[in-house]
Amino acid sequence: MPDEPVVRMRGITKRFGTVVADDAIDLDLFQGEVHTLLGENGAGKSTLMHILAGMVQPDSGSIEIRQKPATIRSPYDALRLGIGMVYQHFSLVPELTVIENMVLGFEGGRILNWQREKNKLKHILEVFELSIPLDEKVSNLSVGQRQRVEIVKALFRRSEVLILDEPTSVLTPLECEELFKTICSLCRLGKTVVFITHKLKEALRVSDRISILKSGHKAAELDGRTLRRIGETQGHQRIFDIMFGSNEPPSISNRKKLLEAKPILVLEQVVCLGNLGEERLKKVSLTLKSGEIFGIAGVDGNGQKELAEVIAGQRKIFSGRLLLDGKDITRVQGTERMRLGISYITDDRIGEGCALTLSVAENAVLRFFNRQPFSRLKVLNRSSILAFTRGLIREFDIRVGDPDASASTLSGGSLQKLLLARELSRHPRVLVCNKPTHGLDAKTARYVQQRIQQQRDRGAAVLLISSDLDELLSCSDRIGVLFNGQLLDIVCGCDATHENIGKLMLGIKGGRSL
Repeated sequence: MPDEPVVRMRGITKRFGTVVADDAIDLDLFQGEVHTLLGENGAGKSTLMHILAGMVQPDSGSIEIRQKPATIRSPYDALRLGIGMVYQHFSLVPELTVIENMVLGFEGGRILNWQREKNKLKHILEVFELSIPLDEKVSNLSVGQRQRVEIVKALFRRSEVLILDEPTSVLTPLECEELFKTICSLCRLGKTVVFITHKLKEALRVSDRISILKSGHKAAELDGRTLRRIGETQGHQRIFDIMFGSNEPPSISNRKKLLEAKPILVLEQVVCLGNLGEERLKKVSLTLKSGEIFGIAGVDGNGQKELAEVIAGQRKIFSGRLLLDGKDITRVQGTERMRLGISYITDDRIGEGCALTLSVAENAVLRFFNRQPFSRLKVLNRSSILAFTRGLIREFDIRVGDPDASASTLSGGSLQKLLLARELSRHPRVLVCNKPTHGLDAKTARYVQQRIQQQRDRGAAVLLISSDLDELLSCSDRIGVLFNGQLLDIVCGCDATHENIGKLMLGIKGGRSL
């Protein structure tokens, strides 16, 4: 590793109101290394990198790029200094081709020499061993290919430092492997990669160094090679000790045996259609029982979201029946289903679950503000709403100082806790969770899992949809696998393994591919 860092950040401090996101953080980035940032949601990782990428201005501190003082007022300044960021949510124009997205906003003159730019891109692809169809529309690419387009776009703009924000959160396992190969290629050829992740296994695998942030402070910096040498189990434990200040990771509730449990919700041959009239669920039948977690596995896009929306009443059933306690609720509207005890935690906490323009208190009662004690005769009872919200904040450890604060000020983890708190406050009989721990740090994810298991233990029927197979295996009493809109099989939790669930996810049942 070179003696002098490519990037030197010293005393970086940033406040948002009364919240200190980053408190006097020092960070060095060296050429040819993967430097991973770990920490809970709200620990300051993204804010620190947004400062380096020019998206946010620090309140104090200094930045040096190649031993020279740098002032980064905008993303353009960052790009000019060789710093590029690949965000979790891609910034590509779907209807443009790959090459058009590459040069967009970077044309560099009145007349664009397409062949020259294409030759530059082909050279980058060859050097970094990447494969992308330059003349294909972005809308036709897979998620993994779109991510590669973002990385190549940063390289095309001569970035020497690439910041990857939660890069594996939307990728399949195979696409993750391709990403790791790309990261190795980037570092081998002298680029610096900052890897922001919540997944400890990934951090141990790819990192040269790991910086752990905790409550806005840099708690530790660890050597990746040393952690790999002591083994995964001990490596994880060392990180847990620093991140959470305990000798053991938070325990997960013991499973409650499913003995002669009462059926609560039954789907009978349910068919639902997509936005273009295509079948998204194909004669799906399943029974949710009292006191169980029924896990749903499957590659994204095989009907999981539609299944959740059908139960919650957000999507109509084309044919088949939905029964609650033996009563047909197929045509019952979503608001009435909520009154009957069906709660839904969406996978889109920002776009669908919460309204960021409203306050935390307003979000806390968003789905039932028109009921007592929160309103009477169409007049809101502000004191009741605030008292209710303060109770949720205390019980669910939502990191916010004031219930009247905007929901947009919450970290991803606190936003998910708010959504969870709101739905669980109604003590649902049926709880539908679609990717409830997606994008959360390890500690918050365990907390959410524990809360969901508590609902199971008090007798609720829980449908847990997750793309995290480890989560499903550890939490579920039974696991159903969706493939191409069909419920391919249901496996008892005690018999479920990565191998047999993984094969079903690929459409392989009984040794035969469907």
